[in-house]
Amino acid sequence: MTVSTIALLGNEGEFTSFSFAGQNIRFRTSRHLERYTKIKTWDNGYLEVMAKYDNAPDEEEEYIDLIPVLKNLYIEPQEFLKNIKEVRICHE
Repeated sequence: MTVSTIALLGNEGEFTSFSFAGQNIRFRTSRHLERYTKIKTWDNGYLEVMAKYDNAPDEEEEYIDLIPVLKNLYIEPQEFLKNIKEVRICHE
């Protein structure tokens, strides 16, 4: 059995989702977020992404720190993140 090393980042409505290894973590985001457009950097729980908002003409650079989100959900960050090598955009 091959273990995936790719996580998925997406959004639906006012929620961002981060999925990996059968777990889908959702957390609130701006109601103006239309979609994430590009993953610029993945650094073991910290994402630098480009995002399109309905109230801005151009894409904007955003930062997502998953460590506090995981801790708030009582998920051990080091254990959850250790096998993620890449994050891709998932448009639902």
